[in-house]
Amino acid sequence: MTTDTRLALTDAELTARDHVPGLVHHVVLFRLRDDATPADRDEVERRFRALADSPHPDGSGPYIRSLHAGRQSSPEGVGRGFELGFVLTFSSEGDRNLYLGEPLIADPARIDAQHAAFKDFVGPLLAPDPHGVLVFDFTEPEPEPEPAPGTSAGATAGAPET
Repeated sequence: MTTDTRLALTDAELTARDHVPGLVHHVVLFRLRDDATPADRDEVERRFRALADSPHPDGSGPYIRSLHAGRQSSPEGVGRGFELGFVLTFSSEGDRNLYLGEPLIADPARIDAQHAAFKDFVGPLLAPDPHGVLVFDFTEPEPEPEPAPGTSAGATAGAPET
């Protein structure tokens, strides 16, 4: 049996910019209610895209590393009714946790207010549970920096190449 160590951490620790560094990809799929209009779909996409510029509460500027958005376009026929898709990338689980907010984070100072407002907006437009939203996160390590031109990957700084 595993224990979730997040329960022992404070909101400040869970949302620290350096909490579990790595590229955290957050995939979100929406299926809207059958009576949602094309204007509703456009507004959901517009408001979600605007989250890319959402500022970190610590004043350090935007914290979402990248945000890609689009409409279902796969010809495979296995989209299960999901029609809007979004992929966000964060530099750490801390940044992702700030974005997630409630119920994981309770302290309003550690929650992205713009994303919280978006969730309030989109909730009534989603198809009834359990099929209105699907979220899937995965983390990969930050890639190693490329060696500077003229150096080899195994060279020691200041040592001549042979």
